[in-house]
Amino acid sequence: MLTGMHPLTHGVVTNDIQLREDVPTIAKSLSAAGYRMGYIGKWHLDGSDRGCFTPPGPRRQGFEFWAANECSHAHFNSQYFRDSETPLPIRKFEPEVWTDLGIEFLRSADKRPWFLTIQMGPPHDPYKAPPGYAPDPGKIAMRPNWRAGERVPGREAIAEYYGMVNAIDEQVGRILAELQARGMAEDTLVFLSSDHGDMLGSHGLRLKRKPWEESVLVPGILRYPRGLKRGTSDCIFTHVDFAPTLLGFCGVKPPPEMQGVDLSRALAGEGKGPDSAFFQIFGPYAGDGTEDGWRGVRTRRRMYARYESRPWVLYDLERDPYQMRNLVDDPGSRKVMEEMERRLKDWMARTGDSWALNWHEPVEDGGRLYRGGVFYTVEEYLKSAARP
Repeated sequence: MLTGMHPLTHGVVTNDIQLREDVPTIAKSLSAAGYRMGYIGKWHLDGSDRGCFTPPGPRRQGFEFWAANECSHAHFNSQYFRDSETPLPIRKFEPEVWTDLGIEFLRSADKRPWFLTIQMGPPHDPYKAPPGYAPDPGKIAMRPNWRAGERVPGREAIAEYYGMVNAIDEQVGRILAELQARGMAEDTLVFLSSDHGDMLGSHGLRLKRKPWEESVLVPGILRYPRGLKRGTSDCIFTHVDFAPTLLGFCGVKPPPEMQGVDLSRALAGEGKGPDSAFFQIFGPYAGDGTEDGWRGVRTRRRMYARYESRPWVLYDLERDPYQMRNLVDDPGSRKVMEEMERRLKDWMARTGDSWALNWHEPVEDGGRLYRGGVFYTVEEYLKSAARP
């Protein structure tokens, strides 16, 4: 989201790896163009110490105004840092505090153009909403592909998840109201998205990192009255495209190292975007329900994913939107699968991907990886793996 690069390029192939200081970021580009840069919320790019203080300087990757924590899923009892090592407590729903700080940033604006990102931890698990925001669990319509299973979220947990989304929507409304009050609403681009979805029991699975729509689809809502018309776009728009696209809207040329595409014109209806999206997962994670790392490609109509050893899933999303019928072994889908396999190999070649970079034992986030009979830290693993 910040670098416009694929994981193998910037090196952050799993959680709790520090982002290198020499990579381009949207913040560095906009700061060089005269923007005031603000970062608020969950950072999760400064290494394995999830309670660490990120000091002013290059580890902040180009951001000036700072109010953030590394990573905390304690949604009501957390802390954050500004420009000193003294932690500041959070004793209410965390997104409320992030929004308070966002409004502080807007009210302290000077004559410079500005960029602000507010990164909210919820609705990440554990699923718990503030009182009064969760819907009645008994009235929730379960998705047709929901299946009971061990540790699978049920109605009560899903209601809490939806409640967190409702509470976050309210905070987004506070930001929009502040923009309106300050006369900024018409000429400010507001972009709402997320880093991943959540299976929430679909296909009997939980969490993320899966080749199903509940995991890979995220919001892509842009509000820019002066620059975008009302409506929807079928443009395939991924995290790698976020930075170059937002730079494009700001009239700033993306650095050549960014691998994503500037889709600002395509989203405005003035051209076409990519015809597919690429997914890389480099190993299994504890409790995820996957047997190994996988690679996948999604077009507007189809989703295909495979392990190194074998094809895994192929879905026709037009005919089967809930992905109930896996076509991998369907003789009638052989030509389609060959085409999707060709697309996948092309993506892997373009991004310098290699199955040799997988780890093959389930690990917790930030844990130790197994390869060739040896356990490594993530950093040691990447140094040991022969890059293509």
